[in-house]
Amino acid sequence: MNAWYLICFLSALAIFIAFTNQFILKMQTTIAITTGSVVISLLLIIAVKMLGDENALFITQIVSDIDFNKLLLEGMLGFLLFAGALEIDLAALKRQRWEITVLVLFSTLASTFLIGYMSYYLFALLNFPIPLIYCLLFGALISPNDPIAVLAIIKQMGAPEGISIQIEGESLFNDGVGLVIFTTIFSVAFYGTEANFQDVAELFLVDAIGGILFGLVIAAVGHIVIINCKDMNIRLLVTLTIPSAGFALANIWEISGALAMVTSGILLGNITRAKASERNGPDGTRYVKDFWHATDSFLNALLFLIIGMLIVTIPLTWEVIGLGIIMVPVVLFARFVSVGSPYLVFRRFREYDKHSVKILTWGGLRGGLALAMAAAIPTNQFNIEGLDLHDIMVVITYVVVIFSIIIQGLTISPMIQSSLKAAKEKNK
Repeated sequence: MNAWYLICFLSALAIFIAFTNQFILKMQTTIAITTGSVVISLLLIIAVKMLGDENALFITQIVSDIDFNKLLLEGMLGFLLFAGALEIDLAALKRQRWEITVLVLFSTLASTFLIGYMSYYLFALLNFPIPLIYCLLFGALISPNDPIAVLAIIKQMGAPEGISIQIEGESLFNDGVGLVIFTTIFSVAFYGTEANFQDVAELFLVDAIGGILFGLVIAAVGHIVIINCKDMNIRLLVTLTIPSAGFALANIWEISGALAMVTSGILLGNITRAKASERNGPDGTRYVKDFWHATDSFLNALLFLIIGMLIVTIPLTWEVIGLGIIMVPVVLFARFVSVGSPYLVFRRFREYDKHSVKILTWGGLRGGLALAMAAAIPTNQFNIEGLDLHDIMVVITYVVVIFSIIIQGLTISPMIQSSLKAAKEKNK
């Protein structure tokens, strides 16, 4: 059995978990699949480490052959971001444009440095000294919300529109910005890029602005082709070309493919869809919308199950698991400060839900993107206590991600319900 067959079987398993969850656990689908992946991972770890089961060992060897960096960061991510961006309401996004801009730029950067410096001092205090540049790298990979997890959970729970659009807009855009920050720090840490302001700023701006401009170009080309095409199958194929060839081209040119997909998805989902409906009727655009909704759900389910397998290949120690548990409150504190401080200014100009900061903090879920970035860290670069930096980062990130999706995802509902209740009382 090769890696492709394993992915095929995991796809079937993800769909089976999602189906049975409707009748048994009745959790939100993303949470159910993530929980299932954790259980399966633990069973495989027990089978390999304690029982020495040959079949489980065979599966872990296949999983270790999967290049998670290429699979997600250079493959699935383009489709997932494009699908999520197609659902964004541009009019609502405009009403919250300043808030989202601040949350995307300031909050992501602030969280990166807060987590980086706090983890640096904490690790040193615990006699686990990790150089500052690697701690900042961890801050960069764990700071962005994961749009895959956030969009799935927030939409299903029916959060208030104002909060929902902030979380959705922020998670989509700070995903791209977070990748740019991670790539920049990554270049300084491993490729010898000079850590001066000019070089770092140039690297950041070329990546980010280049991605947005490229997204505008492919959206314009896609718009012209789609509105002038009478065959709805070709319209669908055009939308498939953007997150495949378009995303690949952005990666080849070393600009942000993530920001390109978000930009093009928002424009095509709002401007092109409306124009195509006027010219060709609503059936063709509804067909494309339904396809991307189903594709998003499927890839989302598959992603979390594949990522759950990754931990099976990593050497686990109680010390590193303990570091991951310690990082959970650090990440939440950084999220609270980086989101809450802009709201001190926001509230001077506009009235917001009193639960906004709490929901944005607790609803800032981490997911497969953080693990993919952690998995991209090279091996054999730095060792501490006999453990590779790559393995340390993946395990710590995994602990934070699992807590984020399962614990935060399961407990955010009461906050959203309180917010909805307060909004109803206010409107009476």
